[in-house]
Amino acid sequence: MLESTEHALLRRIAHEQAACRAPSIVAAVVRDGEIVWSGSRGRVGDRQPGTDTQYRLGSITKTLVATAVMRLRDEGLLDLNDPLEKHVPGTPFGAATVAQLLSHTSGLTAESPGLWWERTPGADWDALAGSLAEGATRHRPGARFHYSNVGYGVLGELVSRHRGKGWLSVLDEEVLGPLGMTRTTPHPVGDHAQGFAVHPFADVLLPEPSPDAGAMAPAGQLWSTATDLARWTAFLGGHGGGVLAPETIEQMRTMVTVDDTDVWTTGFGLGLMLVRYQGRRLAGHTGSMPGFLAVTLVDPVAQTGALALVNSTSGVGITQLCLDLITMTDELEPRLPAEWQPSAVDPALLALTGLWHWGPTPYHLRIQGDGLLLLAPADGAGRSSRFRATGQDTYVGLDGYYAGETLEVGRDSDGVATHLDLATFIFTRTPYDPAAPVPGGVEGWQ
Repeated sequence: MLESTEHALLRRIAHEQAACRAPSIVAAVVRDGEIVWSGSRGRVGDRQPGTDTQYRLGSITKTLVATAVMRLRDEGLLDLNDPLEKHVPGTPFGAATVAQLLSHTSGLTAESPGLWWERTPGADWDALAGSLAEGATRHRPGARFHYSNVGYGVLGELVSRHRGKGWLSVLDEEVLGPLGMTRTTPHPVGDHAQGFAVHPFADVLLPEPSPDAGAMAPAGQLWSTATDLARWTAFLGGHGGGVLAPETIEQMRTMVTVDDTDVWTTGFGLGLMLVRYQGRRLAGHTGSMPGFLAVTLVDPVAQTGALALVNSTSGVGITQLCLDLITMTDELEPRLPAEWQPSAVDPALLALTGLWHWGPTPYHLRIQGDGLLLLAPADGAGRSSRFRATGQDTYVGLDGYYAGETLEVGRDSDGVATHLDLATFIFTRTPYDPAAPVPGGVEGWQ
């Protein structure tokens, strides 16, 4: 990056560290899956922290657990609409679905009963499940967003039961190892920051404990470094590394519920926090445990993301800091558009492109550079969707109104495409073509 850009980014985290009295901050910007800038302020012991210094991730742990769940789904071992009872029987909240647990819409209580789980040693699964026998459900499943740490303790147990081993072992083998996240661990190893609470009225510190959370650990146990978290940021941006298909990551980034219901700025997909900011839609998660704050966010369209790790219980605006790093990077060093290049296209597919009509309304069908079809109103206003081939003359909708719906090409006896059948809507080359199977028939224009 330009020296001026690097200085501006460093100044931003320096301001945050000084103004918010953080013992230390490490931050990085990720573009196209790689760290393009990193910086730090403050001290860890007698030295400045670096990209290999471990901090606690807190709830960013949930995004890794969600990935393990989605791998089970992709393997056909569960369906997102399955009730929990099918996979973890015997709980009083078994009617909640896997998708509801992932998106914090299961209605489960936010915290486990008993002592504050983040500062005390955790119990095992049997003890946690037993403590939830009464009053665990606060809302009807699916009724509303209600953030639940307990829900991810439950998902960790689900993963363990399917794989026949602890959820941490599953993450090591299936997620962390393949992505090269070798410095992401359940407890600090090697160079790491001590977590502190900063006194609100004096410049003094209180060391925070970091016990093992037991069955609640899937909600926030892991420690990591800026280098490893950058790899995770890249993953959330679509660089799946063989762990998940890009389509599955995109599904995780798709909005399920919103936190602020009037004009949403924060919501949740399947295990991921979603943020809308200045025309961007970003995905990632924040993390908070006693002594630590963490954040990772990525704009999958711009392929720019950022992360920050802080060893302070509170007081640092990590989400806004992350958003500022992303925005400053793209403003100070805007991307050049990718060069357009021609590409080979199947002639049979090319013959489908051009003008179609839904009733009297004109639509255009185009082939995109990634081999997908885009069907959109000619004037740009109305329903549009992208489609991916699923067979000979059949396509599935990927987004918009027709997401998940089937588009089928109708042909005459000579093999010429005469109409498109999209979820019972018939598109024809001319408005209400009488030769096409338009529902209700066509008597002719008068």
